[in-house]
Amino acid sequence: MNTPLIREIAKMIDHSLLHPTLTDAELRDGCELARKYDVASVCIKPYAVPGAVELLAGSDVLVGTVIGFPHGNSSIEVKVAETLQAGQDGAVEIDMVVNIGKVLSQDWVYVSQEIAAVKAACAEKGAILKVIFENDFLPEDSYKIRLCEICTEVGAEFVKTSTGYGFVKGDDGKYGYEGATDHDLQLMLDHVGPGVQVKAAGGIRTLDGLLKIKEMGVTRLGASATAAIMEEAYRRFGGSTSADSEALNSDTKGY
Repeated sequence: MNTPLIREIAKMIDHSLLHPTLTDAELRDGCELARKYDVASVCIKPYAVPGAVELLAGSDVLVGTVIGFPHGNSSIEVKVAETLQAGQDGAVEIDMVVNIGKVLSQDWVYVSQEIAAVKAACAEKGAILKVIFENDFLPEDSYKIRLCEICTEVGAEFVKTSTGYGFVKGDDGKYGYEGATDHDLQLMLDHVGPGVQVKAAGGIRTLDGLLKIKEMGVTRLGASATAAIMEEAYRRFGGSTSADSEALNSDTKGY
């Protein structure tokens, strides 16, 4: 029997199944891993939503997917169509990437219209909306603050730091990303309105990392290192799991 803290930890995790190279077999295994640890949700590739719904039927693990992923460049109409299709397929959580170029252009009317349109499509299908900012691409806090304000106005359920794939070219010519930094998480927590939660994604791969952001007030974590996090939670806080070394070794792709 698991402790209340272990359940709280598990229900913070959206198990990420988004890496481009994940095969159908790996996606199925990922859903089984999510069921085993009873996490909050899987965040799975759009085409795999129907299969995930079937695999997770009868569990408490929700099925979510991504829209405009990872670069946010689709038209509003396409993002709405993606959302409606995802909802029809059974997704109940939608992680949408904003139009990053429009954010950097400070075309806040467009950005507001886009988020509102996807939110309306989510509402039509009974899904919640998480809006991904891709903070590594946003050089000033003012962009992130305005996005928090817009998401509050529109009624998005979550704001989210990153896709996990927003790589920025450094001075050395190599690509990297920071993901969910303490600074950005606190900034988002400080500027969302009542009812809007914060999801971290990108670079948090340990139990200590999860506990740190939990203490800050973050309520969801997009992670591929789910098995490693949960196994450490069982070792530290008690409880039981049927996880085995194969599950731990499957935690290799994604955020």
